[in-house]
Order: sequence, then structure tokens, then C-alpha cells
Amino acid sequence: MSGGKIYEIDLHGIRHKEAVEVTNNKLQELSSYGSFSLTIITGNSSKLQSLVLNEILLNSEFNYYIPSWNLGQIIVEYMEL
Repeated sequence: MSGGKIYEIDLHGIRHKEAVEVTNNKLQELSSYGSFSLTIITGNSSKLQSLVLNEILLNSEFNYYIPSWNLGQIIVEYMEL
């Protein structure tokens, strides 16, 4: 992704409700600066991953995927046009 910055947040050890808030706040902050890529580390918690997907990403302007090489993370990309 050209022009965007790469960021990472690690949600290990954070309660699910707080992890969703932290993730949402970070995505809003980063999108206000322009294009970016954010790796969200959820670890082995499929419940946390589902919460982030369903409560934040599904109906958002962000592109995202779960890489086959690491199922414990979600990569979110945003390209400002």
C-alpha cells in the first residue's frame, strides 16, 4: 500500500468490551490522518475477533482480512481517495 503508514495494536489481556472500544478509537484516529494499514492482534480469541468484525468492521469504510498465515490477527486497510 503506497503512501499509508503501518500500525499495530495488540489486544492480548484486554477485556473484550474495552478491546472493541480501543480498536474503534484507533481506527477513527488513524482514518482522520489519511491512508493506513492496521494489524489488530486478537490472538486465539475467536470471540474477540468476531466482536471486532461484527461491531466495527462489517459495515465500515475499512477493507480488512484475516491472513491465512496468522488467524490470530485482522489486517485493516484504509485508502483515502
